[in-house]
Amino acid sequence: MVTPEKTESREPVLHRVGGGRFSWKPNVNFTDWSIHEQFFVGDWLYFGFNRQLYSVLQVNQTSYDNCIEQDFIKNITKGGRDVFNLTMAKPYYFISGRGYCSNSNGGMKVAINVQDYVSAPLPVTNGSFINTVSSASDFPGKLNLFVLAAAFINACFLL
Repeated sequence: MVTPEKTESREPVLHRVGGGRFSWKPNVNFTDWSIHEQFFVGDWLYFGFNRQLYSVLQVNQTSYDNCIEQDFIKNITKGGRDVFNLTMAKPYYFISGRGYCSNSNGGMKVAINVQDYVSAPLPVTNGSFINTVSSASDFPGKLNLFVLAAAFINACFLL
């Protein structure tokens, strides 16, 4: 039997690329940073850097692997404190232009894998699902349960 999964919303997370406020710079291990993060659709990447020296280019995997700056997908460089919204579940690739992508010049590139957010499966009892409130932060769900309970109690006393 396949256990259905419940998709819930979650608050987006702002990921500081490299781990710090201004860590889009040479000689940061972006691979190590990215494998310790979880990226979900709706999250944001924050690139903090010196815009006079570095840039942020979204590229395809071939350009990422070979540090090719031409024909990028998007230049997200604006003011050195730039954000990028992760809108789809897929791999994303980013490099710095101006020659800083290659390992000999600091290795300024990062690859991340973005996933859809799926919560834990709902509990199953005797083949039927139990509707549970997943967390204390699910205020609208708790409010709906409260309103239903109040309506039920009110109906019992009015009959």
